[in-house]
Amino acid sequence: MAANILSPILILLACALYGLVHSWLASLQAKDLARKLLGVIIMERFYRLAYNIFGVLSFLPLLALPVWLPDQPLYRIPFPWLILTLAIQGLAALILFIGLLQTGPLDFAGIRQLFGPVGDRPAELVTGGLYRYVRHPLYTAGIVFIWFSPQMSVNLAALFLGLSAYLVIGALFEERKLVRQYGQVYLDYRRKTPMLIPGMLLPRG
Repeated sequence: MAANILSPILILLACALYGLVHSWLASLQAKDLARKLLGVIIMERFYRLAYNIFGVLSFLPLLALPVWLPDQPLYRIPFPWLILTLAIQGLAALILFIGLLQTGPLDFAGIRQLFGPVGDRPAELVTGGLYRYVRHPLYTAGIVFIWFSPQMSVNLAALFLGLSAYLVIGALFEERKLVRQYGQVYLDYRRKTPMLIPGMLLPRG
């Protein structure tokens, strides 16, 4: 019984640690520090790619924890409902792909920065396509994808809860950067576009 309680706690703590490190590395403070330590050219060319590589590599142990730690199944969705959940996951994966294309896959991965000009092309705020409906379509699709998993266990539920919290909190921190970067343009966009759920626009003071 103690192991069943300990496993999800460890997973949630690991998610929190991953979120803290990953969010700090994405912050303006970390980027400013990298500019001072590495220089502007190296930072602008390599930071995004290094950030993504570190994010993927550090994410692998997090994915392994539900397998390594003692677990207990919660449910398995039977046929024919299995088809519905897989279809929803497929739709979420398609939205993720489209959202990446609209964001700019080479910029997102950090590839363009390796070969393109440094510092003379301002980032463009994307507000069309999927971004007309929610401000963070990649996060929305990611949350839908994980929670429509056809199988669920205690460890997976803890992992999905931690990842969902990380995405929501990460979106809030990301928006603080976007306001600083785009000012009134982003404030106007945020005022008329929901954050994660289409049609759900919360009033802002």
